[in-house]
Amino acid sequence: MRCITECFLHERVRSVDESFIEPLTLLQGSNNYLYTVLCEFSGRISDMNNRFIITCVATFISVTSLAVNNGYATNEYDVQAFGPKNPIIWDTPVKVEFSHRVHTEDAGLECSSCHGEPFAMQRGVAMRSGKLTMTSLAEGKYCGMCHDGDTAFASDTNCAGCHTPPEERIVWSKPVKAVVFHHQLHTDEYGLECDSCHNEVFAMKSGTAEQSPFFTMKSLYKGQYCGKCHDGETAFASNTLCNTCHIGKKGYNRLMGNASHSQENNKEKSGH
Repeated sequence: MRCITECFLHERVRSVDESFIEPLTLLQGSNNYLYTVLCEFSGRISDMNNRFIITCVATFISVTSLAVNNGYATNEYDVQAFGPKNPIIWDTPVKVEFSHRVHTEDAGLECSSCHGEPFAMQRGVAMRSGKLTMTSLAEGKYCGMCHDGDTAFASDTNCAGCHTPPEERIVWSKPVKAVVFHHQLHTDEYGLECDSCHNEVFAMKSGTAEQSPFFTMKSLYKGQYCGKCHDGETAFASNTLCNTCHIGKKGYNRLMGNASHSQENNKEKSGH
């Protein structure tokens, strides 16, 4: 009886418009009740605009229903089995994004693979310990227990897999005021990797270069720091295109919101 009814409904749909067949057939598999209602309703419609609307509705419901039936509904994620759904963000010692879901649901690890050892089952413990560093990872501790180059990619490779380059520009005010640097310009547009600079050129710690007495234009001319690439061949030479990086005191004040143009002009006119 069911087969006879379905065939009857399909014939009614076909007699109205061939465009109904595909979306309604999809809907039949995911929601038989709505399928029957829409078939009955569409068989009585002669206006093309209304029939088009019904086709769109049927397609939308079909796709939504199939997605839910295939396990994409948000309420089907098992927190107990896979851990927190949203990534954990560590800000110390540097910004790192960690996804439980990638390691459990995708890679098949158990909670006990990491919790107990090397990570306590309490948020923030590793970050507050002061021991969660790239050095400790290289020694096989924390993430380095698996990220050793054999079990998973080594902790000194594929940096962007965990580390997100700073979106904010870096502003150096020493030894001159001021110089701006954009990570994303170098990584996204020029395709550099983190370890292109963060090895012997720049330490992976904010402010280290600025505090060094050797972070000078003279050092750049010798191929150190930015001068490693800005040599006139790999990238523009460090003694050219000065305004690309150097914004001066006025630019620094405008950037930091310390002074308006009128205030700067008044200071210059008064001799201050």
